[in-house]
Amino acid sequence: MSATLETFGVPQKKASDIEILKPLKNLITSRYQTAEQDSYIGAINELAKLRTNAVAKNLECHESSLDVVYRYYDQIVALESKIPPSEIQIPFKWKDAFDKGSIFGGRISLTVSSLSYEKVCVLFNIAAMQSQVAAAKSADSEEEMKLSAKLFQSASGIFSHLKTVVYSALQQDLTPDLQPETLSALASLMLAQAQEVITVHAIRGRKKDAIVAKLCAQCEDMYGETLKLFQRESIKQLWDRGWIPRISGKQAGYAGLAEYHQSRVCNSDKSVGEEIARLNKGLEMFKAAQARSGDLTMFADNLGRAKNCLDEAVKDNDFIYHERVPDVKSLSAIGKAALAKPTPLPEKFSATFTDLFETLVPVSVQQALVAYDTRKQELVSSEIGKLRESTQLLNSILASLNLPAAIEDVGGEKVPQSLREKSSSVVEHGGCEALQKMISELPDLLTRNKELLEECERSLKEEHESDSQLRTQFKERWTRTPSENLTATFQTNAQKYRKVIDTAMSADTTIRDKYESHKEGMELLSAGPENIAGALPSASSTTDGSDPAVVRLKKLMEDVETLKAERDAIECELKSATVDMKNVFLNALAQDGAINEQGMSAESLGRVFGPLQKQVKESIERQEELVKNIQEAHKDFSHAVSGAGGEREAMMKKLASAYDNFIELRSNLTEGTKFYNDLTQLLVNFQTKINDFCFARRTEKEELLRDLTQGLANQNLGSAPNPPAHHQESAGQAKSPPPRPPPPAVNPYQGAPQMPQAPPAQAPPGQAPIPGAPPAAGAVPPPYGAPQNLPYPMNPTGMPTPQGYVYSSYPVYTPMPQGYNPYFQQQPGYGTAPYPQQPYTAYPFPPQGQPPQQQQWPPQ
Repeated sequence: MSATLETFGVPQKKASDIEILKPLKNLITSRYQTAEQDSYIGAINELAKLRTNAVAKNLECHESSLDVVYRYYDQIVALESKIPPSEIQIPFKWKDAFDKGSIFGGRISLTVSSLSYEKVCVLFNIAAMQSQVAAAKSADSEEEMKLSAKLFQSASGIFSHLKTVVYSALQQDLTPDLQPETLSALASLMLAQAQEVITVHAIRGRKKDAIVAKLCAQCEDMYGETLKLFQRESIKQLWDRGWIPRISGKQAGYAGLAEYHQSRVCNSDKSVGEEIARLNKGLEMFKAAQARSGDLTMFADNLGRAKNCLDEAVKDNDFIYHERVPDVKSLSAIGKAALAKPTPLPEKFSATFTDLFETLVPVSVQQALVAYDTRKQELVSSEIGKLRESTQLLNSILASLNLPAAIEDVGGEKVPQSLREKSSSVVEHGGCEALQKMISELPDLLTRNKELLEECERSLKEEHESDSQLRTQFKERWTRTPSENLTATFQTNAQKYRKVIDTAMSADTTIRDKYESHKEGMELLSAGPENIAGALPSASSTTDGSDPAVVRLKKLMEDVETLKAERDAIECELKSATVDMKNVFLNALAQDGAINEQGMSAESLGRVFGPLQKQVKESIERQEELVKNIQEAHKDFSHAVSGAGGEREAMMKKLASAYDNFIELRSNLTEGTKFYNDLTQLLVNFQTKINDFCFARRTEKEELLRDLTQGLANQNLGSAPNPPAHHQESAGQAKSPPPRPPPPAVNPYQGAPQMPQAPPAQAPPGQAPIPGAPPAAGAVPPPYGAPQNLPYPMNPTGMPTPQGYVYSSYPVYTPMPQGYNPYFQQQPGYGTAPYPQQPYTAYPFPPQGQPPQQQQWPPQ
């Protein structure tokens, strides 16, 4: 039985053309004092184009038009999260979607200077356009019917969402189309039409009558609910005059279709009496549909088919079955199948969304994000450390018991499979040669960093000594700020960098010692699986793989591998778990004017990582029970095995321990290389800051020295004594001395001013040098110029600091390499040789503003 499909879409709101470029530019300029203000002009222009295309043009009823509106809406949502909506003083004007105006006046409209209002209106238009595109789809195409149902469900979800947020977002009287009653009615209509599309698709696909009957009953129920909402007195005048009659007609029509398809079920069951009752009810409802809608063509085909079926059923009952026709009210209700459901609002509508204002984030939010990332990294490092420490312990115990190689070594002649796999893994990773190469590179990396730090310390020391010397010489006349008052942060960071390098040197020594102690076993593993057999002593065994002790140990080894695999998965989840806290912090800043970072971060981390922390705890507890069972099973295995060679077992333990240490050392060396490279960049930045500081202090010193020396030169030393009378010339013969040339102009960036040359003045023995005097023979030149023979330039560009530099006290911070242990990262699933170990520790990310506190490493 066929069914017609006639749905209708919701009209869109109309927007007025407005200027958004200048207001947005002014807002960003006034609120965000940044050097990147000009870079947002292009983004604002692009946003203006998106708005013109999305709301000012008459878009065609097609999916491509939806994408245009999607992209504009996504940009509004992104911008709203960065700028409080009420601060955008743009008069957004939108007209009511259902008001057609009259000859006496224009359309109903509302103007609100809030980005939230713009967002609500655009979202309304998205749902309206979705309904229009869905209604335009052909019922003859299966793909188009699926898309139609999808769009109707999405529109229903949008209208439902708007109903719950519209008043809280705007907090003022709204146009009728945005009233909660209107939005509820539209959401219900969209859902009913989605159910109708699904139902018609099932009918045309000739699904079972019992299923179709339930779909039709649900469709009738949804249209009934929609009709109640549309007939509310406060909104019933909004709709086109044909909407309510058509909705009422569809309610009756689908009630008739439900009865009709249920009668087909009765026909199959030979329940002729119930079949006749349901057909009579179906005919009644089809006629009611036509009467309510005023359209005699509505469900006309269904009415004709139902009449034919009723005539046949009555005829069969009169001549064959003679069943009593029950009252339709006494029949059991038809079940319902609600397949259409509102689609939740997606995070992004457009699949190709790119945030035009991605970098527009307040400074306070950036600081909160850095603090959150620090807390998150500390938590992740702690939990991963617990897992890896536990895995280390497990592998050490297994290596000491020669497991799993012992249970694979049946007959005592072959190389166990686990040992072959370990050897292949070592060969694949480059063997001992790769480790030696990485170890040999560490001294060069270390030396480079030590030289950089030493140069930084030398510059600070020379600046301090120069200041102290001049302060001693000029005493109270040397009025500039003492160096120690300005370099405290520099000195503190330099000391912390020194501690980090010292700890790294200790770690390098431990790595070399560990490599030497396991070198023999690593070299044998590096030779390949085929060369291990000759090195393994032979032994005989009196047991085989079917022994209960062997079977139990094999099962426990499988449990070990399962446990390790679970830990790998937990670690991946810990590393990949992300929470977009930027929007959370931005919303808090917009609402409260401040961010409670600690409380919000704790709540978020507990919600996201709490279940994973529970898994870590359970995994460690399971290991304790597993180790206990392994040790008990190994005792039974040892009693069951006789004649096994002790030398062979010792060699296999040695190789297993060598493999675990190879994996650990390779991971440590990889992290160590990365650590040293990261530290180099940090020290170069640190050196640049110190060089800039020293340059500013040198300029300040030269200017002060110039003032002091000029003051001394201009001092009045009193009148000269009168010469004897016989030395005086006659007044007429007296000559005036030539005028003294003025001192040359001073350029503070070219050193001391060039005065007329005089014989170099030398300080008496034991006294401080005279300012401006050249150094004595063999003396070291003053350390105030550019550092000489440096391995790195004064600044990253290699250019001198530009003129105009103004000295100020430095709030210096150079962060340390994040996650440094230093450079210990144990590979998941691998352990170390059975020797005492310290618990795994990992550096937390440094708090913003100072380097991290160094912790002891590596495990001894």
